[in-house]
Amino acid sequence: MTASTDTSTFIFRLSPLIRITLLSLYIALTAPLPFLSKATASPIPPALLWVGISIGFVALYAVLTERVILDDQGIQVTYPVWVPRFFRKGWSLPWSQVKELKPRTTGQGGLVYYFLSQDGKAYLLPMRVAGFAQLVRQVQAKTGIDTTDVYPLAQPWMYLALLISTFFLLLVDAWTITTALTLSSLS
Repeated sequence: MTASTDTSTFIFRLSPLIRITLLSLYIALTAPLPFLSKATASPIPPALLWVGISIGFVALYAVLTERVILDDQGIQVTYPVWVPRFFRKGWSLPWSQVKELKPRTTGQGGLVYYFLSQDGKAYLLPMRVAGFAQLVRQVQAKTGIDTTDVYPLAQPWMYLALLISTFFLLLVDAWTITTALTLSSLS
């Protein structure tokens, strides 16, 4: 979280732990594919897989550049200018339009929160930002809504566990790629 020179504006970015974990997991899941394609003489050329993997990586990175900006006027979720609006549009909600913060249960049993506006629209409260507790305090200060029971969907230890698992998956990937390269050189 960063505060601008105007002390009433706060910018919250996606947590670095979440960003690193998800990008690493993507690499771990996709990097061996071109090597396996070549080793198994797959009809899909490795170059095409590399192009697809690169496009997917840029798309994932774009999603992970989400920023939440809070100021005296309202809250907004934005993306850098290089992210096309048709891909990730973002949203903005003035504080005066916030009616309530409504919890909803996810399909996996977690709890997410939506801002409900005066006109009945719902806006998902960003929960994966660094400084989430500060964000929630600012929401309470700006809206008067009690946020004492609002917690992030996933705790940091969950992403740390996923990052550690991803590290082991990358070790398996290294073995897989080495084996694929060895098989390719024998043929």
